[in-house]
This record gives sequence, structure tokens and C-alpha cells, in this order.
Amino acid sequence: MFLILLKYVRPLDQVEAHLAAHREYLRRRYADGSFLMSGRMEPRTGGVILARTSNREAAEAMMREDPFHTAGVAEYTLVEFHPTMTAPALAAFKVQ
Repeated sequence: MFLILLKYVRPLDQVEAHLAAHREYLRRRYADGSFLMSGRMEPRTGGVILARTSNREAAEAMMREDPFHTAGVAEYTLVEFHPTMTAPALAAFKVQ
């Protein structure tokens, strides 16, 4: 599992210019099963994505495809973790 933290590095109006493309990117990743959860930070300084990929290289490749990345409006921090405890509804994602 990976926690992807996005930090906006350009003014919000520049970020919003790429928001529709970013949301389409998110939809594709949800459809292929890579993304499990995402949303804006509060205050609105970036976003958070919970992702499931086979390895770090795959997660990094996914980040590079994000229109926010290609437009240079966000920086990314990637945190790999192994969920050993979960709420019952998320038990399928637990590492055995």
C-alpha cells in the first residue's frame, strides 16, 4: 500500500486549470483497482491518495502520469506501508 501526498506548488487557479484532467486520471486508476481512496487536504493545500500497487516503481510511475505532475502544479511524497491492522470493512487489504 502507498499513501501519496500531493502538495500544491502553484497558485490554486493554476491547479484548478488541470482539475478536470486530474479527476479523469483518478477515475481511470479507480477503474483499474489501483486507487482505493482520495481527497483534498484541509486547508486546500494538496491532496491524499491511498493506492494499491505491486511495488514502489509502479507507484512512482502512476504519480508521473497525473496531470498535476505533468503540469508542474504539485509535488508528491510517497509513503509505503504494510497494513497489519484494519477496520473489519477493510480486512481484505491487511497484510498477513
